[in-house]
Amino acid sequence: MKNFLFLVLIGLFTIQASAQTVINGKVTSENNEPLVGVNVILKNTYSGTITDNNGEFEILSKENQPTLVFSYIGHKTTEHQAITNNLDIKLETVAVLTDEVIVSAIKANNKSPIAYTNITKSEIINRPSSEDIPYMLSLTPSAVATSETGIGVGYTALRIRGTDPTRINVTVNGIPLNDSESQGVYWVNMPDFVSSLDEVQIQRGVGTSTNGAAAFGATINFQTTSINDKAYSRIESSAGSFNTFVNSISAGTGLIKDRFAFDVRYSKLNSDGYIDYAFSDHQSLYLSGSMLTNNGLLKMNIIHGDQRTGISWWGVPQEKLFKPEWADDSWKPERTYNPAGEYTDVDGNTRYYEDQTDNYKQTHYQLFYSHSLNEKLNLNGALHYTRGEGFYEQYKEDESYGEYGWESIEIGNETINSTDLIRQKWLENDFYGLTASANYKNGNVSGSFGGGWNRYEGDHFGEVIWARFAGASEKGDRWYENVGEKTDANVFAKVNWQPTTSINTFFDLQYRNINYSMDGIDDDREALVQKHKFNFFNPKIGISYDLSKQQQTYFSVGISNREPTRTNFKDAKGDPSSYPKAEQLIDFEAGYNYKSSKFSASANLFYMLYNDQLVPTGEKSSSGYDVMTNVKDSYRAGIEFVFGAQITKEFSWDGNLSLSQNKIKDYVDHATVYDENWDELKEQLISELGTTDIAYSPDVIASSILGYAVNSNLKVSLISKYVGEQYFDNTSNTNRSLDAYFVNNLKLDLNFFPSFANRIGLQLMVNNLFDLEYENNAYGGNYYTRDSAGNDTEHTWAYYYPQAGVHFMSKLIIEF
Repeated sequence: MKNFLFLVLIGLFTIQASAQTVINGKVTSENNEPLVGVNVILKNTYSGTITDNNGEFEILSKENQPTLVFSYIGHKTTEHQAITNNLDIKLETVAVLTDEVIVSAIKANNKSPIAYTNITKSEIINRPSSEDIPYMLSLTPSAVATSETGIGVGYTALRIRGTDPTRINVTVNGIPLNDSESQGVYWVNMPDFVSSLDEVQIQRGVGTSTNGAAAFGATINFQTTSINDKAYSRIESSAGSFNTFVNSISAGTGLIKDRFAFDVRYSKLNSDGYIDYAFSDHQSLYLSGSMLTNNGLLKMNIIHGDQRTGISWWGVPQEKLFKPEWADDSWKPERTYNPAGEYTDVDGNTRYYEDQTDNYKQTHYQLFYSHSLNEKLNLNGALHYTRGEGFYEQYKEDESYGEYGWESIEIGNETINSTDLIRQKWLENDFYGLTASANYKNGNVSGSFGGGWNRYEGDHFGEVIWARFAGASEKGDRWYENVGEKTDANVFAKVNWQPTTSINTFFDLQYRNINYSMDGIDDDREALVQKHKFNFFNPKIGISYDLSKQQQTYFSVGISNREPTRTNFKDAKGDPSSYPKAEQLIDFEAGYNYKSSKFSASANLFYMLYNDQLVPTGEKSSSGYDVMTNVKDSYRAGIEFVFGAQITKEFSWDGNLSLSQNKIKDYVDHATVYDENWDELKEQLISELGTTDIAYSPDVIASSILGYAVNSNLKVSLISKYVGEQYFDNTSNTNRSLDAYFVNNLKLDLNFFPSFANRIGLQLMVNNLFDLEYENNAYGGNYYTRDSAGNDTEHTWAYYYPQAGVHFMSKLIIEF
């Protein structure tokens, strides 16, 4: 952490100011209403800003009278030369409704009494080369990204305030993205999805009511491409270390006859990954069509992903990374070792099954319609359908026939009871439903009423595609098959009332109903027959107060309830008395915001009080899921600082710092005990540990982006991330912890504006600039051995996810 602060101070005191022209202005509609979020760009540069909540902007230029370009969805793009330094701009309307109205019911705004972060289109475009979504979001407050492949491509995940991906509500244009059964989001199934985004909003804590899975730590809403006024095309090509290549092409028609618009993108991604056999072979397609009327918007999206990825979710065993006591001097670390797919052939040679892969295809269909009844009321509706199918393939050694329902076979005088085999575990699912909302605004009162109904149907089955001794089995025999069905419905109502121009009160009520059932035979050939029903009431209330035009304070309290996942229920082995309980979160948030043209800052205090929180035990299931257990009382408490400063015309600094405590009260650890012959004893060793740290919850998280604009075309950025020490089980034992790490990346952006193209951009990314050797994720646990005298000795088992040292990525962008 000292190194982090030192680097920041060096950046602050090595930059000197220079002369500049400051241009102020205000952008309004034809009806003189302020327009919020208008893009203001210096022509023939890539420098720009957006208008604030009053429609006002401030921009810096080296020219005395630069030409500014103003663009805003639903309005005609306008160029204006800044002859004076105080501009009054009016934009002509070309359509009543914009894409923004589709998600307005679930988004937070500047009056919402919660902590949130918006990532704009310009920030998305300038993201680092080949960066996956969790890594793009990891620079926001309290966020930590992890990667199984070691380079942020392939299987990646995100935690916010220590909460895992199954507790983060994710929507695309207001439509749920979380898998209904696992409640997680698999970014690997949506390659290069970030290239089709216009905006991302992250709400930390309970947030405001939305559709889909419970928000138990954060909410993320993705808004896909909006209608462009003009036709465009874009070619993007990235290449870098570990044979990583990402190529995409996108194009749009712009508005045709002020009514129709079409957009398309195709992307292809390939990478070997840093970890052995952790390759990625992905492709994706995005199609969008829109039709505008004077009082409506009809839009359809198709989002398709097809991925084949080398399995790497088991991690690297600790004895391959850290020298064990029993090793001799010939031992060397094997940071890229991958145990998945390793087997011994009939001659005793160690080999690797290269088709040890995860394969999945997923297509999302979304249809939206928005209609404005009048200036005060608009209605929105959406239909959606997602089809997914895929499998992961494994080579398994010495598998018992009984585990697959096979009978023993006789070969000569020998009875065969086991065999090597290759199997596939399949999932085929359908997810469909509808969402709807109504938005109303009249004077000092505004509100939204909405909800959704969603249905999931998933078929789980396993097939053996090869066996050394197949006996009477047939190729493709299914040794298990079960069905999961889930219906999730919710309604919500939100009201903002401003009794004065400075005070805004917020009320948000949501009711959610879940029905979930499982029926069939599981992969252990045991019956999997369960039914669960939940009814949750999730109220939220808050108040914000504008101390001045630049300052605001707020306070809110909200409740969220969450049902267990499919894996949580499966781990109970059909015993109703051991079924996991639903969880409840009471979230208190209080904050302060300050914003000026050159500096912004905020501080947010949070206290998240949990009842029956499901926390990871440190173990993994056979398919890579965290094994969870309920704990009665636990909490997260902390403060988040966020700031952004334009220190000089050339030098900017954006960053955040999160400090927190994440605790379980009265934690009881249960550990397996083995005797001197390594036979598992029936009893478990129970330890009452008192107050302990929640797994995967570092006390300190910080991010920084130091940017230096050499000129209007060249910018250099130092991107830094600090993550403090964290435990990967709940015992607070340092043997089961990840060391703190401080990673720095260097990014160079060079832009040209030739006559034959709108822009040519070149980007060079040096990742892990100082070649730090670190791991950003792990899992494990403890066990005991008992000697003949009855003495117990504790041991740790663990698997880690090492990250690559210094490596490079480059990107070429051509925009027409």
